[in-house]
Amino acid sequence: MQYVVTEVTNPDDSADNELLYSVDEVPPWYLCIILGFQHYLTAFGSNFTVPLVLAPYFCIGDDKVGLSEIISTIFFVSGLSTLIQTTFGIRLPIIQGSTFAFLTPTMGILSLPQWTCPYTQKGANLTELPDYGSPRHREMWYLRLCEIQGAVMIASLFQIVIGFSGLIGVILRFIGPLSIVPTITLIGLSLFPAAADLASKNWYIALMTMFLIALFSQYLRNISVPMCRYEKGKGCGVYRLQIFKLFPILLAMVLSWLICAILTVAGAFPDDKSWGYEARTDIKTDVIRDALWFRFPYPGQWGLPTVSVAGVFGILAGVLASMMESLGDYYACARLSGAPPPPPHAINRGIGVEGIGCVIAGALGSGNGTTSYSENVGAIGITKVGSRRVVQVGGIIMILLGCLGKFGALFVTIPDPVVGGVFMITFGMITAVGLSNLQFVNMNSSRNIFVIGTSLFFGLSFPVWMRSHSDYIRTGSDIANQIISVLLSTSMFVGGVAGFVLDNTIPGTPEERGIRRWRNQLSSTEPKDGTESSSVYDLPLIQKYLDRVPLFNFLPFCPRFDLDACCGRVKRRSNSANIQINNDVVDSATNVAYDSSTHL
Repeated sequence: MQYVVTEVTNPDDSADNELLYSVDEVPPWYLCIILGFQHYLTAFGSNFTVPLVLAPYFCIGDDKVGLSEIISTIFFVSGLSTLIQTTFGIRLPIIQGSTFAFLTPTMGILSLPQWTCPYTQKGANLTELPDYGSPRHREMWYLRLCEIQGAVMIASLFQIVIGFSGLIGVILRFIGPLSIVPTITLIGLSLFPAAADLASKNWYIALMTMFLIALFSQYLRNISVPMCRYEKGKGCGVYRLQIFKLFPILLAMVLSWLICAILTVAGAFPDDKSWGYEARTDIKTDVIRDALWFRFPYPGQWGLPTVSVAGVFGILAGVLASMMESLGDYYACARLSGAPPPPPHAINRGIGVEGIGCVIAGALGSGNGTTSYSENVGAIGITKVGSRRVVQVGGIIMILLGCLGKFGALFVTIPDPVVGGVFMITFGMITAVGLSNLQFVNMNSSRNIFVIGTSLFFGLSFPVWMRSHSDYIRTGSDIANQIISVLLSTSMFVGGVAGFVLDNTIPGTPEERGIRRWRNQLSSTEPKDGTESSSVYDLPLIQKYLDRVPLFNFLPFCPRFDLDACCGRVKRRSNSANIQINNDVVDSATNVAYDSSTHL
C-alpha cells in the first residue's frame, strides 16, 4: 500500500452515493481507456518515487539511461501484477505497484560492506573508477540489483505460502495497532535522508513544490472542474471532478518542472556545479536521446539473480509489513466499488497473488516488490467508477508505456529539487498514515505511551549505530552475522519487533490495546448493492468446474472453501464479513472472537 495526499472517500460522506459502474459492470471501451489512464496517472507518483530513492544504493549514479530502464520495468511489472490480481487474485478493482515497505530493508542490505557503493565512500578517487554508464560501471549496479532480485523472489515465496494456506488469519491474531504503528511510521521516518539530500540541492524549488502539493491537496481539494462523462441511457453529460484532490502530486510536479524550465532558459540557475545547479532542466536531456524507443523487460535482463540468506531475511520484514498494509485496502476497495466485504478465501488469494506479483517483480528486475495502492482506491471513491475492467485496462496501459524506453527516460529529467520536494510530502504521509492507527488505541494509558515511545525511538536509534558498527556482530558464522546486521539495520524491523513484543507481553485489555476497534474497522463494511459474493469473487471461466470437485471446498483460496467442514466449529455465513455465534462475533478474516457489544 502506497500513500499520497489523495484521500479515500467514504461513500457515506456524500449525498450522492450511487456508483456509475460497480465492480462487475463494464463501461464503453473509450471510457475504459480514459479512466484506465487516470488510474495510471494516480499510481504514477509512487511508482516513480521508489527507483529514485534506491538509485544511490544500487550505485547507478549518473547512468540516467539505466535509471530510466528500471523505471520502465517497474511500470511494466505494476501493470502485469494488476492484471493478475484483478483476474485471479482478490478480483477487486485495485492497482498493484511498487512498495515503500521494501525500501528500508533494501537499503540495509546494500549498506553491507561488500555492497557499499565505491562512488559514495568518503575519500573515493573518482578518477580511478569507471565512467558512469560504461560496461564496467553497469556491471557494478547489475550485481547489486541481482542481489535484491534474488532476495525479493525467495522472500516472496513466504507471502505466497501465508496467503494460499490461510495462515494470514493466524498472524493477525497477534498483531494490533501498537505493532502496526512503529512498523509503518518508521518506513517514512527512516527515509528522511533521501528527501533532505535531494531537496537541499535547491531549497527554493523544493519548498515551491511542497507549497504546490499543499495548495492542490488541501486548500483547493474541494474545487471541482467540469468534465465530460457518459451515462448509460442518457448519453454524454457533464460532471464536476475534484481534479486537485485526485492528482495533487502529479500537478505540482509538472508545474514545478515547467517553472524550472522557464528559469533555466532565463538564466536564473548557475551554469557551473554550484548550489542550485541541479534545478536546471537541461542537464539530463541526453538520456532521452540515448534511451531506446522500445524495450521489453524480461527475466534476467540484469543478469542471473543471486540469493543470500541475509538478503532474504531482510526483505522478509518488508513482506510482512506489505501484507498488513494490503488488508485495509481490500475492505476499502470492496466498499467503494459496490462489492460485498471480501470473504476469507478472497483475502487469502489476494495475499497469495501479491506474493506472486513480488516474485515476478524480482524476476524482471524492478529492484522492488508490488503491493495494493490506496490512492487508486481513493480515486474510485471520487469518480464513482468501481469497474474491474477499468483497472484492468489501466494495467494494460502501464504495460504498454513500460515498454516505451523514451517515455521512462522523460521522467528522469525531472530536476532533483522537485523530486526532493515530492519526497518531503510523500514520506511525511507514510509517517502520518502509520500514526493514524493510534486512533484505535487508548492513548491515555501509560502502558500504550510506553510501548509507542520506546518502539519508535529505539527503532530510529539502534539501526543508525548498527550500520556503522556491523563488525560488532560476531556469531562465528558469516551468514548469521550478515542476517543479524541487515535486520538490526532496518528501522521498521527493529521498531516493529519492539512494538510487537512489548504489546503482547505487557498486560493490557483488548479495549486498551485497540484490538477490538481495529478489527471492527476492517470488518464493518456492508454490501452497497446486494451483489452476491460469488458473482464478484468467483474465479473466471473455471469456477463451474471447481464446484464439481469436493476437494476444492477444503482449499483456503477457493470460493467454495467451507470453514465448517475444515474446522468443525464455525458455521459460515455466506454473504457476511462476520460470523454471529450467540453473543460473540468472529471476524472472518482472522477467526478471532470478540464481544459484539463492543461494535461501534
